[in-house]
Amino acid sequence: MYATLGSIFDHTVSLHPEREAFVDLRRNKRWTYAQWRDDVHRLANALTAAGVAKGDRVSTYLFNNQELATALFACAKIGAIFNPINFRLKAEELAFILEDAKPEVVLFEEVLEGVVQAIAPQFPAVQFWTIDDKTPSFAKNYHEQIAGTSTEDPGVDMEESDTYAIMYTSGTTGRPKGVIHRHRSMAEQSMMCIAMLKTTKNDVGLVAAPMFHCAELHCNIIPRVQAGASSIIMHQFDPFLALDTIEKERVTVMFAVPTMWSMIAEIDGAQQKVKSLTRGLYGAAPMAPVLVKRVKEVLGIDLIQAYGQTEMGPAITFLSEEDQLTKAGSAGQPAYNHEIRVVRPNEDGPSEPEDVLAPFEVGEIIVRGPSVMEGYFQREDATEKALYKGWYHSSDLGYMDEQGYLYVADRVDDMIISGGENIYPREVEDALHGHDKVQDVAVLGVPDEKWGESVLAFVVSKDPSLTEQDLEEYCVNHENLARYKRPRSYRFVEELPRNASGKIQKFLLREQYRELSS
Repeated sequence: MYATLGSIFDHTVSLHPEREAFVDLRRNKRWTYAQWRDDVHRLANALTAAGVAKGDRVSTYLFNNQELATALFACAKIGAIFNPINFRLKAEELAFILEDAKPEVVLFEEVLEGVVQAIAPQFPAVQFWTIDDKTPSFAKNYHEQIAGTSTEDPGVDMEESDTYAIMYTSGTTGRPKGVIHRHRSMAEQSMMCIAMLKTTKNDVGLVAAPMFHCAELHCNIIPRVQAGASSIIMHQFDPFLALDTIEKERVTVMFAVPTMWSMIAEIDGAQQKVKSLTRGLYGAAPMAPVLVKRVKEVLGIDLIQAYGQTEMGPAITFLSEEDQLTKAGSAGQPAYNHEIRVVRPNEDGPSEPEDVLAPFEVGEIIVRGPSVMEGYFQREDATEKALYKGWYHSSDLGYMDEQGYLYVADRVDDMIISGGENIYPREVEDALHGHDKVQDVAVLGVPDEKWGESVLAFVVSKDPSLTEQDLEEYCVNHENLARYKRPRSYRFVEELPRNASGKIQKFLLREQYRELSS
């Protein structure tokens, strides 16, 4: 039998019982692996006592806390299905997921109590457990539930084919779908990330990105647990606290989305505080080549990129340290045991896996391998379409070069057709990121009577003196951007809407444009 997440956890505890597993900065508390094992078993047995059986769902609606990781492995021990939920979701969005996943227990914290209280009456059969001291009338207290429960292994038989989690997609285009991952697929993802990111038991990782998201959870926390390394948990990201923690805890590795790396790199004296940091991982959203160079120059660390989606595990390609500058703009090469193809998009249905395009031709990115999802929860039609002929169809556009490096252009739905020419927002965004007064940018196509569509750029500026004319002159003279691809209009905004993984929610920008236009 192949490893499950529960057996991976047991193996690490047996090898490294006295090594530090977690530090929770919010509570100023530390756990060795042996101490954490007792917490995991207490929660597993408490969930069983509360009526949670194998195959039942347990949801977490939490910021970054040790209890989220404890819940993951407690579920793995009893065969419950772990369901981490985005803490940024509002009441209606949370209710949608709870109605879809139908959990037995939901863990939440005090800062999110108002949202939970608003929807709790809709779910009389669900037990809501707060992880904080104050217990509202509609909930039970997590610590009271686990107090006095056994620290013995619950002893539930698990198989590699059992469902480990339902992870809901970010919803960049609408309602999220529940992605089903098996224990086997996560064991494969963990081993792959250990190898690609060079994780060892001596690593100290800073948990700065949201733990409910698979980029932090599957590519960083689970691999560090498997390696016997330590994780320092920030309740939520703060660039100044991150720098102080890196320096104090001698952090060696951190995952962050591009905007987080940019915020850290802009702090005076940052380089002096990151001397222990040997590797920086980024992903979940593309990083403009100019930002890659800036982070490397300012912080002096090696960067590694991962590309993927929740459905992929998530990581499916890696761009190594030595390729960051020579292959700037690339998402890297396929990860171990995974295949990637770029195929001709099909407007009438799923793309054909055998219709592979030549190097540098843009098409749909499709993948297959052991980390890819089992399917969508209760969405058979969507599963059949996404996993057509055994390949996951990503709806991402990209191309491969002659050396097998993948370049991600954009989402199929985001491509702009202006005057019969294809324009990929990513290349326009990368060009605008090079302007020294641009903080953030998103590009999309809007209706145009003459050209069909024209390019509109939403810009977050570093300097209020920045004007449309400045950007027009910059794009006209840009050596890597054809004139027809330049934006024909600009909207200056305070910030761009992003989901938890750092991806820009362009459907919200389209709604904003339509409202302003009407």
